[in-house]
Amino acid sequence: MMMQTSNFANSVAAGNFLLDTDSYKYSHPKQFPEGTEQVFAYIEPRRPNGEIDEVLFFGLQAELVKLEGCVVTQAMLDEAAPFIQAHGLSLYAEMFQHIIDAHDGHLPVQIDALAEGTIAPASIPQVRIVNTDPKCWALPGFLETRLLRGVWYPSTVATISNYVVRQIRDRLIRTDGSDEGLAFKLHDFGARGATSAESAAVGGAAHLVNSMGTDTVGGLVLARSVYGAGMAGFSIPATEHSTVTSFGADGELDFMRQFLADNPQGIIACVSDSYDLMRAVREYWGTELRDTVLARDGVLVIRPDSGDPLQIVPDVIEALMERFGYSLTPNGFRILPGQVRVIQGDGVNRSSIVRIMDRMIERGLAIGNIAFGMGAGLLQKLDRDTFSYSMKTSAIRVNGVWRDVFKDPVTAAGSKTSKKGRLGVMETDAGRFVTRPCGNIPSGHDALKPVFRDGEIVTRQSFDAIRKRVGLVA
Repeated sequence: MMMQTSNFANSVAAGNFLLDTDSYKYSHPKQFPEGTEQVFAYIEPRRPNGEIDEVLFFGLQAELVKLEGCVVTQAMLDEAAPFIQAHGLSLYAEMFQHIIDAHDGHLPVQIDALAEGTIAPASIPQVRIVNTDPKCWALPGFLETRLLRGVWYPSTVATISNYVVRQIRDRLIRTDGSDEGLAFKLHDFGARGATSAESAAVGGAAHLVNSMGTDTVGGLVLARSVYGAGMAGFSIPATEHSTVTSFGADGELDFMRQFLADNPQGIIACVSDSYDLMRAVREYWGTELRDTVLARDGVLVIRPDSGDPLQIVPDVIEALMERFGYSLTPNGFRILPGQVRVIQGDGVNRSSIVRIMDRMIERGLAIGNIAFGMGAGLLQKLDRDTFSYSMKTSAIRVNGVWRDVFKDPVTAAGSKTSKKGRLGVMETDAGRFVTRPCGNIPSGHDALKPVFRDGEIVTRQSFDAIRKRVGLVA
């Protein structure tokens, strides 16, 4: 949750657990049937998004670490109750006082989930939750805001990243004959465009389950701290317009020469459209600095950063081939010498990347020539409706008897019909995930496994295991 400081005497602690929910949740305890003892709910992505009909589940553990241990204190309750009263509502103080007194501030709920990194069709539940203390039946609903937020965003980022990387892999194999280098074909440029440092970290880590290229340091920190990763991603020395243009329009070539001298080996990237992109490609890199580039023990990655990428990318690659030459891949596509590559980071999203690659293929250019940097299209241009994520109550126990709960609005024509009953997920013999009533799933075959119980994470998942499950990064 966002942290903040203030000098005002009446400031409120930003980390107060009791204040992290939607306002109307405070009014719900009085709306359930008398005698309610347990509430069972699930989280699912309800619908595909275009051609993406499977969703990669990731990120729940980053929320669970915040829910572990003592999360409700007397100080929080004493602060939150009058604050919510002033807001026009009433905190269910009896339940939270019971959590403090009987559970030492630990949350009496059980959360089950798919293994993170699982890719399953839309409409398959990814998480389920039920309270373990009948006096805390309102707790699953109270937790909806942060659980849903903790799942939909990283899972959506991971899914879009996964889709793009798979599109790149398919075309890389088609043109180059293998997927060598795939782990660095999609680079995360999204940190500065994210809504917060926390969202950049969560989204950045979500991308890294599919890739090893990133400039989002927060994602690396989260991957290590929450999932035990070593170093989950890598970057390279790279220029920006402020550094190139600090030499002036007449000093661009001098800057490039100095950049090469300062980095005699390794992979480096240089933005090259500060003034005249094609002059930089043909005259500076391709003529004045050609021999230096080819003599390097490393790769110079040239970055166009303006214009229509459908035209600019193949034009730049072909202009470089005019100066540096090319060879043919085993599949007969043209590829630059290993010392020169291109990265496109402007105007990049999941659709434009595919169009750019298909245009390259039309012109006989191997996908090995190019990498992509994705910013807002990766971490920001998405929302909960991208896959229609929701958390719904599907069963309650009243006076010892379970009853189904669901909605089926006529006006939604079936698009918002929720599931009913206590649900599980099983994998068929054909490897397909399907939703089934818990009672119809053989023992040990429910894909929703316990991950959190009574304030403790009972199953911790590693980044390496998640990556292995996804199957794109070794």
